[in-house]
Amino acid sequence: MTVKISHTAEVQRFFEEAAGFGNDAGNPRLKRIVQRVLQDTARLIEDLEISEDEFWHAVDYLNRLGGRGEAGLLVAGLGVEHFLDLLQDAKDAQAGLAGGTPRTIEGPLYVAGAPLAEGEVRMDDGSEEGVATVMYLEGRVLDPQGQPLPGATVDLWHANTRGTYSFFDQSQSEYNLRRRIVTDAEGRYRARSIVPSGYGCDPQGPTQECLDLLGRHGQRPAHVHFFISAPGHRHLTTQINLSGDKYLWDDFAYATRDGLVGEVVFVEGAAGRHAELKFDFRLQLALGEADEQRSGRPRALQEA
Repeated sequence: MTVKISHTAEVQRFFEEAAGFGNDAGNPRLKRIVQRVLQDTARLIEDLEISEDEFWHAVDYLNRLGGRGEAGLLVAGLGVEHFLDLLQDAKDAQAGLAGGTPRTIEGPLYVAGAPLAEGEVRMDDGSEEGVATVMYLEGRVLDPQGQPLPGATVDLWHANTRGTYSFFDQSQSEYNLRRRIVTDAEGRYRARSIVPSGYGCDPQGPTQECLDLLGRHGQRPAHVHFFISAPGHRHLTTQINLSGDKYLWDDFAYATRDGLVGEVVFVEGAAGRHAELKFDFRLQLALGEADEQRSGRPRALQEA
């Protein structure tokens, strides 16, 4: 017979004490959140009859997950980051906010402070010349009426041909395949880069360990990440997922959405084969200054 005690007044008072309700110091909101975590954890243990062995294996797993810096990866892989997008979509719909390029997950691999260029830039450092396919990426940033937005900032980053990202992959040069571009008078951005590869979770890492137990793969399609911002407009976090990829609609991180598939065109020219990708972004008007800012999520910063 299942024994349940989490609902009793005695245990509820105990959780309040553990969450700091017995003192006037600390952060009231965090206290409320911790209290809820304790209550829900206790109910989970009771309802699913979690054994002590299962519980302490879970604690060990969290230690290993944090030690590998994969918490952000697991959050994406379990669909929680996508859920945050769905929740914000629902809030927008309730508020009557519609239109514009769809949002999608940021992922855990952004690095702040990438070099800033006007209009156009080269993103790669040439280290994969002869291996990578050159890609010309361009498009416009538009307002809700489809008019160009000059002076918008296009902050973009993507993986190399091995599916790894600079900063996290120490073999790459600083800010390789990471740039910020200020749009020109026609709202246009242009970048010469390389066709990125998708990537998979480390087969030996804790994220893939969890996915294996769920019977799921840990692969992502080739994609390019974007932050798009312009004065008076809502900040946009999104990705272009490249057409033709095996995992385009089977992304373990659930980032592919209608309206975010970029059609890659391969061209044979005198200088060899290259790829072309054109993608326009349409922003929504900001309702206040806070709408113009990206979230306060902690992010990596390249040391000077």
